[in-house]
Amino acid sequence: MSSNVKISEDNSATFTGWASTGTAELKKFSYHPRPLGPKDVELEISHCGICGSDVHTITSGWGELRLGPCIPGHEIIGKVVAKGEHSHHNIGDLVGVGAQVDSCGECNECKVGGDQYCSHKAFTYNDTYKDGRGGLTYGGYADRVRVNSDFAFKIPDQISAAEAAPLLCAGVTTYAPLKHHGAGPGKKVGVIGIGGLGHLGIQWARALNCDEVVAISTSDNKREEAAKLGATKFVNSKKPEDMKAAAASMDIILCTSFALDTNWGEILSLVANHGKLVLLALPEKPLSIPGGALISRQVSIVGSLIGGKIDVAEMLRFAAEKNVRPLIEKMPMSDANAAVKHMMEGRPRYRIVMETEAASRL
Repeated sequence: MSSNVKISEDNSATFTGWASTGTAELKKFSYHPRPLGPKDVELEISHCGICGSDVHTITSGWGELRLGPCIPGHEIIGKVVAKGEHSHHNIGDLVGVGAQVDSCGECNECKVGGDQYCSHKAFTYNDTYKDGRGGLTYGGYADRVRVNSDFAFKIPDQISAAEAAPLLCAGVTTYAPLKHHGAGPGKKVGVIGIGGLGHLGIQWARALNCDEVVAISTSDNKREEAAKLGATKFVNSKKPEDMKAAAASMDIILCTSFALDTNWGEILSLVANHGKLVLLALPEKPLSIPGGALISRQVSIVGSLIGGKIDVAEMLRFAAEKNVRPLIEKMPMSDANAAVKHMMEGRPRYRIVMETEAASRL
């Protein structure tokens, strides 16, 4: 563990979860949380989704763990069982926590709703708090968690706890860039990858009434599923005739997955003049991008990191109104290693949500 991390622990409380130490195998791990702050809430966790980011962290794909054992999980659902005096939630509220648990609230990014870009932000796990109180962050593969209530979001009654979990990361990660880049009537949107992120991206584009919603995949296996999710067109990127027909046709393309041998020139050929390719999946290695594909048609490649607090709250309301839901498989958190293995093998349709014993008490 880094020696310059200020330790702040409540020795009267012990939370237990499944932690990574840099290998693919999770092990039981207990820790003392930070003392409950005036704006904090403590959640009894009932559900936690498994995100691709968890896998990258568990396997050290994004680098070695620097802060000791890491409890992953940032698609957290639970009931409030304790609260600080200035928390805006009530005991018994069902809330969700995404990939971020704190920010300064005062910088320019925070003031305009971009708190995920705050230099003092804290991610939900494998991170440190920068608010002066010290402490490490631990995620939702656990029985409980404490977070700043500003980053805990009331779950609409129309959305089940299990279905709500993936919305806290996969949901907002695909919703926010469509919102901020103007998806809607008059726009044609493409989604690369029909998986945990992509199947939600298609639903958002449909719900936003985009002129066209194009599912882009490397095979025809999910053509029918894509249509059921709301895709109006399908492009098999391995078929030259499909790629030629779709050339320069999409105003916004969400890239939710890619392979090591992805031909970025071919992908960029699908973006309309002045359009944007939005990277949502984070590569473990640098990309090789042909400059001519950008310059010749004023095409942009942009990134997007989850979403801010405003985005998350708006996304949950919109999902409830438009019936956008993840397709999930439920597994017991007591078998977290099997659930993560299932995820790593790419078998889920389309997200795994782990349940704790607390799920039976909702």
